[in-house]
Amino acid sequence: MRWWDIEAVLVLERELFPDDAWSVGMFWSELADARHPGATRWYTVAEQGEGEGAERRIVGYAGLMAIAGEGDVQTIAVAQDQWGTGLGARLLQRLVDQAAEAECHDLLLEVRVDNDRAQRLYERFGFAPVGIRRNYYQPSGVDALVMRRQMTDADAGADVQGSEGTTDDGR
Repeated sequence: MRWWDIEAVLVLERELFPDDAWSVGMFWSELADARHPGATRWYTVAEQGEGEGAERRIVGYAGLMAIAGEGDVQTIAVAQDQWGTGLGARLLQRLVDQAAEAECHDLLLEVRVDNDRAQRLYERFGFAPVGIRRNYYQPSGVDALVMRRQMTDADAGADVQGSEGTTDDGR
């Protein structure tokens, strides 16, 4: 993800998370910590319509924070018309791969307790519930389920098929 992606990402963010969408400032802050030596953030986007004469459309994005051996999925989102295509799994796999590259031993995330679809995806990737954060999502006051995946040696260098349309330069 780059600065010029923020406007399109915000449209998708507000569509998918109308009650607790990230602000433009939050995305700028995250990207500011993704582009320097020792960066602790990593963001990617998935696009449709790349190629000559095609209109580019961001259909998903994901972000990771990795500090001192611990990773945290900051965000992951997929356009509703892409649900069921495997894009969410490909984005999540990219975050797992990046966490392995950052030598994380644990990968954590928060997910709304009412988001069963996302919880099933995370469970397929080996995440297990470890707690609840009460009133985490504001202003709606929805609780977050905290999930954790312990990274293994098999995560490092895993040969995973890439996501077509997902940029390979950390965007």
